[in-house]
Amino acid sequence: MTRDQAHLRRRIAGARRRSRTRVGLGGSSRSEVRARLDRLVEFARSHKKALILTHDNPDPDSIASGVALAWLLERLAGIEAVVAYGGVVGRAENRALVKVLRLPVFPLSRISFSDYDLIAMVDTQPEQGNHSLPAAHFPDVVIDHHPEQPESRLAVVADVGRDTGSTSTLVTDYLRASGLDIPSPIATALFYGIKSDTRDLERETTPPDVEAYLWLFPRADTEALSRIERPRLPEDHFRLLHAAVEQARVYGDAVICDLGKIYYPDLAAEVADRFLSMGDVKWSLALGEYRGSLYFSVRTRDRRMNAGKMIREIIEGEGGNAGGHGSMAGARLAVRRMSVVERQRMMRRVLRAFLREFGVSGTRPRKLV
Repeated sequence: MTRDQAHLRRRIAGARRRSRTRVGLGGSSRSEVRARLDRLVEFARSHKKALILTHDNPDPDSIASGVALAWLLERLAGIEAVVAYGGVVGRAENRALVKVLRLPVFPLSRISFSDYDLIAMVDTQPEQGNHSLPAAHFPDVVIDHHPEQPESRLAVVADVGRDTGSTSTLVTDYLRASGLDIPSPIATALFYGIKSDTRDLERETTPPDVEAYLWLFPRADTEALSRIERPRLPEDHFRLLHAAVEQARVYGDAVICDLGKIYYPDLAAEVADRFLSMGDVKWSLALGEYRGSLYFSVRTRDRRMNAGKMIREIIEGEGGNAGGHGSMAGARLAVRRMSVVERQRMMRRVLRAFLREFGVSGTRPRKLV
């Protein structure tokens, strides 16, 4: 057995132990998944062209889910399907995912909604506010692993709220139920979607995630995965990491870092992930401004808390959009039209609220360097 194989076995065994302790798992029987797939295909067959929309600035889970769903609709329903996203594919690993696997995803700016008679959403929902679907349109299909939002029930086909660690797991369920031989790039993308969203089966993992991970692994291109996970990085990336270490402030077991201007929105999430791995840190918050909006990213190791619920209460109260689940969450807040004074007051309110929720109010901050 190679070192990589041994590591994989330990990782899967650990994920299985953790997932068995979770309550209210959202797994479905094969017959239930097949029924969902049949309903989706039957509905799609009465249409000519499908648009599949990811959330803005899509991550690997969103990209993989969209591309896999498009492939499935083309094979089973016989309709053309196009995957589009708002914002940018910014993080180096995400760009590598698209480039290495040659995934057909397109900026929404190149899309005319009048060309499509079926709209699907993956890894987001109508009320989430982290997508670029115009208000004049409503999705026919919604597939998302995040908690169900009320408007999602109005979709003709909705598979939301199942307790899984990734949307890629849900779409993999459909592929398994279809009995089709899936191309290696699709399997590789879905495998990486699950791996990245669950932090290699360590975060928010359920039995369906483990089953999908095991089913996809022998079908994935491991050489391509290596190139995706170890991409070349621009000099700006290291300059920003340097600035992040200088700007970070430690409040007890919480770290907060205001990055200032960032060159793509996912940098906030990347920095929050990095700081959560430091010492005894239980909470990590990173924020940065991109094109007139502040992007917030929260990570936590405190299993008693729900990062998604917390960030929604804080940011939506300021007029922003937020979403997430137990250990990770993000938000966007428009600041382009705020005056300097309005922005300063807002930042004081928001940071006080985060410190209160982190349980470190009144703690004197210290610099890392």
